[in-house]
Amino acid sequence: MVYDGESKIDNGGEIMRFTYAKGVLCLGISASLLVACQETEQEVDLDEIEEEENEDDQSPSEADEEAEATEEEIEEETKPEYILNEGNWALEPIDDAEEEAVLITIDDAPDEHGPEMAETLDDLGVTAIFFVNHHFIDDEEGEEELLEIKEHGHEIGNHTMTHANLAEIPEEDVEEEIVELSDEIERITDERPDFFRAPHGMNTDRSWEVVEEEDMLGMNWTYGFDWEEEYTDPDALADIMVETEYLQNGANILMHDREWTNEALEDIIIGLEDEGYDFIDPEQIELEQE
Repeated sequence: MVYDGESKIDNGGEIMRFTYAKGVLCLGISASLLVACQETEQEVDLDEIEEEENEDDQSPSEADEEAEATEEEIEEETKPEYILNEGNWALEPIDDAEEEAVLITIDDAPDEHGPEMAETLDDLGVTAIFFVNHHFIDDEEGEEELLEIKEHGHEIGNHTMTHANLAEIPEEDVEEEIVELSDEIERITDERPDFFRAPHGMNTDRSWEVVEEEDMLGMNWTYGFDWEEEYTDPDALADIMVETEYLQNGANILMHDREWTNEALEDIIIGLEDEGYDFIDPEQIELEQE
């Protein structure tokens, strides 16, 4: 008998039997495939469960080793590269850090030009410390300007509440000048400052005690000129900041939030670069002095 797959002639029942057998065969194959797929899925699920159980069964020692390795990686990434010389306020390299490098600091911020100066420095790839006073951040505009400076990647330093001469006020007032400003900075930025600079560079035994209690690094500076009358001209200021004999490795450079300094800032940074200097990121500074 010849069966073409379409004939419906019942030749002694053979065609019908063949068709029936063919259907049973297909059903059998389909069932086998379904069972095989289900078994495969079960095997995959079991493998995933075993992997999860193995992870959960990780021994405490292995977990501790992983945590320790992570801490070491973080420590390696944030390892200090410079230490402050409290004898001359310069920054000295630790190990193989770049020697020809300087630190940029801006005092009395944010007065009228702080955010613009912060942006200029950011555009030039320089991170600075902006030492702030409370009377510049005691309203909504001042708070926004402080946050803008921080958003440009700069450090916020403590420069006292009122820019008082700490050597001329009672000890209890010294503490208030420092601690209350750190409280305000933390309220606005969610971070307490790591750096402190006394107005006029006038520290006292009590101010140093408070700075230590607050876990800050206190510093003065190595040179600056923008408060002198002859350097209130942007061109004159840009020249002296680069040509001065005080420009040396690790210089702790002081500038202020002033109109003429703002205008000269880009030329100063470019001039320092032309002299071969890199710039120290405040995060590279060792905060715990011996």
